[in-house]
Amino acid sequence: MRLEDYRMIFIISGLIGVLLIASPALSLFLRLPSGQPFSEIFILGPEQTFSDYPYNVTVDKNYSIYLGVGNKEGASAYYTVVVKFRNQTEPLPNINSGTPSPIQSLYEYSFSLQDGATFTRTLTFSVDEASFSGNQSLIKTLTINDAVFEVNKQAILAVNGTVFYYQLFFELWTYNSQSGGISYNGHFVDLQLNLTQTR
Repeated sequence: MRLEDYRMIFIISGLIGVLLIASPALSLFLRLPSGQPFSEIFILGPEQTFSDYPYNVTVDKNYSIYLGVGNKEGASAYYTVVVKFRNQTEPLPNINSGTPSPIQSLYEYSFSLQDGATFTRTLTFSVDEASFSGNQSLIKTLTINDAVFEVNKQAILAVNGTVFYYQLFFELWTYNSQSGGISYNGHFVDLQLNLTQTR
């Protein structure tokens, strides 16, 4: 090898070393492309795990879950979580069109989150007043976080005549700067419930 070849190898090695040492400082000035921004909504069981969700519920007993929202949008965001309650015949949000359920909301959480932050709150609910008649049940009132709501939701026995099926579900809405208001962002989670009679 000639002397110029060694000199070129030395210069290239030196430049690579300088770039490696300076890379943390360069990250302050260069914004590399990141993944797709998104928001997430989730529910956890009473022990803050993805298990032991309430399913068989009875009248006058309190049940707790944890509701969570995570901001991965790349910027601060303003959220509203809308809590709704349905029987097996009422519509959920439409996944294909991205539209919310037309069911009236019962309860809401509104909050802002910095990018990378997570909101988690306990949600306690109970069925306060219900009745059974043959193969039908009727939930008259429901309490969510100490607020009482008249729901009057009727269910017919399903799944081989063993389940009175209801759902508590949570829609995620975000502030839309273009419209100047909040809009449903297409994400929801649900908690399936079976109303049981105490013996």
